[in-house]
Amino acid sequence: MNPKRTARYYFIKFTRLQGDPQALAFGTAIGTFLGIVPIAPFHTIAVVLVTFITRTSTIAAYLATLLVCNPLTYVPQYYFSILIGNTLTPYNFTWKRMKEILDLLLAKPGFMESVHILGGIGYEAVIVLLVGGSILAIPFTIVSYGLSLRLFVKIKKKRRKIHILESPNTL
Repeated sequence: MNPKRTARYYFIKFTRLQGDPQALAFGTAIGTFLGIVPIAPFHTIAVVLVTFITRTSTIAAYLATLLVCNPLTYVPQYYFSILIGNTLTPYNFTWKRMKEILDLLLAKPGFMESVHILGGIGYEAVIVLLVGGSILAIPFTIVSYGLSLRLFVKIKKKRRKIHILESPNTL
C-alpha cells in the first residue's frame, strides 16, 4: 500500500463532500478528536452517536477518524496519552503494559475479544488514557476545524462560481 496514494484518495473523497461548510468542518473536528482519544474499538460508534447529536457530517467525521487513527499513529497517540494522563492524574500506567495491550489489539481480534482485552486493563488505565488522549486531541481538533472550514468554504465558492458560469442567463 502506497501511503501517498492512500492519502490522496482520502483527500479527494474529503473534498467531494457536499453540505454546509460549518457542518462539514465540525464533523471533521469531531472525527479528529474521537480518532485521537484512545477508544480503539468504539471509534465508529462514537462518531455516529456524536455527529447525530450535534447534527454534523458523519462522513466527514468518519474520514477524519480514519486519517488520524491508523496503524502509523496508534503508538505515538497511546504513548503521549499515557504521558499526559500519568502527569494529570494520580495514577501510573506503564508503557510496557500498554504495549502488551496494543500488541493484542493489533492482532485484529474480533469486537468482543477487543472489548474483553480493554475491559481487563482496569479503571485507572482507562482514566489515564481518556484524560491524556482528550488533552492530546484538543489542539489537533482546533487546527482541524480551522483548516477544514477554510477548505470547505473555498470548495463551496469554487462550486458556486462554476455553477454561475455554467448556468444560462434567463433575463
